[in-house]
Amino acid sequence: MNKILFFICISITTILYSQNTDDCNSSNNSNRVVVAGGSISEIMYFLNLQNKIVGTDVTSVYPSDLQKLPSIGYVRNLSTEGILSLNPTLVIGEDDMGPPHIIKQLKAAKIDLEIVTEEQTAEGILKKIYCVAKILGVDGINNLSIYREKVREVKNLNKLKENNLKEKIKIMLVLSMKGTSPVIAGQGTSGDAFIKMIGGENIFNSVEGWKAVTLESIIKEDPHFIIIPNREMHANSNTEELIKNPFFINTTAGKKGNFIFAEGMAILGFGPRTISSALEIATEINKK
Repeated sequence: MNKILFFICISITTILYSQNTDDCNSSNNSNRVVVAGGSISEIMYFLNLQNKIVGTDVTSVYPSDLQKLPSIGYVRNLSTEGILSLNPTLVIGEDDMGPPHIIKQLKAAKIDLEIVTEEQTAEGILKKIYCVAKILGVDGINNLSIYREKVREVKNLNKLKENNLKEKIKIMLVLSMKGTSPVIAGQGTSGDAFIKMIGGENIFNSVEGWKAVTLESIIKEDPHFIIIPNREMHANSNTEELIKNPFFINTTAGKKGNFIFAEGMAILGFGPRTISSALEIATEINKK
């Protein structure tokens, strides 16, 4: 009986997470796909459809095989010529792809163009996976074991998120240590969205965007945990140097050694790996 109830809960959950995808249209021909957006290309790998990809933008870095494909430039600064030169039958992009005149030119060229809405939440990632699957003609996404596993992860993540919210855990996410001050995730950034995913309180929620902050402001806000994306291990720094950095050492996080290092695009890319990373970090925080 418990097993039956479990599968009923999973089925209801997948239905809820697959709603609001009516704007995702099935492509007539997805044999040659150009992708503008790292999370979209990651999702195609997740769905084992990577063989359809013929070109990507520079944010498509995972898996590393993607970097061997022809590049169409940066997702927000694409060129029509670069895209059309790859003879795509389908272009899939995130909703920040552009500039706007490129979108108009692609539509004018009668290219099958699908733009996937970005919603930086765990549920939003599930919807994005569902949408990409629908565009690419994947049947029965709700029944795929890999998708069901992501649904389970989101359910577990949300339980931990509730616990962490009750504890009012203060978190700072540091993007880089270049220059004299840390660049942190303020309101409206993917870093801020990730902090909210794990049930944390962004100590710099009053700051807009990615901004450099002062030593005084960090000590004043006193983070309990410091998350550091190690996309480049912060150039000239190593883990020990960061932990002993004067900007962090006198905070609660610094005194307790509450530093969390994670792969940058895994936590900030809002693809399938972001759910797993959020669950892992939320679990770590919940245990302390």
